[in-house]
Amino acid sequence: MSTRQFRILTLNIHKGFALGPKRLVLSHIREHLRASKANLVFLQEVVGDNQRHRKNLQHWPAGTQLEYLADTVWTHHAYGKNAIYQHGHHGNAILSEQPFINWDNIDASFVNFSQRGFLHGTIAGRDEGSIHLICIHLGLLEHERKLQVIRLIEHVKRTIPAEHPLIIAGDLNDWRRTTHLTLTKALGVQEAHEAVTGRCARTFPAFLPMLPMDRIYVRGFTVHHSQILSGDNWREFSDHCALMTDISLETAED
Repeated sequence: MSTRQFRILTLNIHKGFALGPKRLVLSHIREHLRASKANLVFLQEVVGDNQRHRKNLQHWPAGTQLEYLADTVWTHHAYGKNAIYQHGHHGNAILSEQPFINWDNIDASFVNFSQRGFLHGTIAGRDEGSIHLICIHLGLLEHERKLQVIRLIEHVKRTIPAEHPLIIAGDLNDWRRTTHLTLTKALGVQEAHEAVTGRCARTFPAFLPMLPMDRIYVRGFTVHHSQILSGDNWREFSDHCALMTDISLETAED
């Protein structure tokens, strides 16, 4: 047997703007993502395009936010367009050091004013099968989240073999942990921070984290470490703290 190591990070980037005055902080986000040494990065509220910002903001990236953040570190990335408006769109994204075998965006919108989706990508595993990655950003209403979780569970059970390694990460807006309990029971996943510390990480609001909103769920991995990234620099980037975990996967020798 051999062991593959992964460092996973999830962050709601708040469309690249700092809290308070509308100040673009993409360069600082990119710097701190690089410093994390994460292999896989799950991002929410990533802007795919915004014609107003492109016209009015001097430092708006020439390409997409995703390409700007990935740069030369994560040479493979996927984006799921969810919220679409007249001047642009935003959604979820995954940055990966390994190439994607495939990826798809699954619609999870249940109310007119909230467009949501699950970004599901796969990267190569070995004898254990493909490694499945799902980036999520659930809705603000509890009824909405319950319907989204039902759709997520159905999607996982229908498309992912039980023996294939699985990572689900993102912003669940689930401060009451009802979604958490449903997911762990139905899919046999464990939440990384809870596995290490005994409770889900408090990641919101970033200036005084009180609510457990952001999660990293895994199946088929061993969890070694989990950390909330909430120093002064990180707090400038979003209303959420970043969450990071180190995990490993036992694989058969070639």
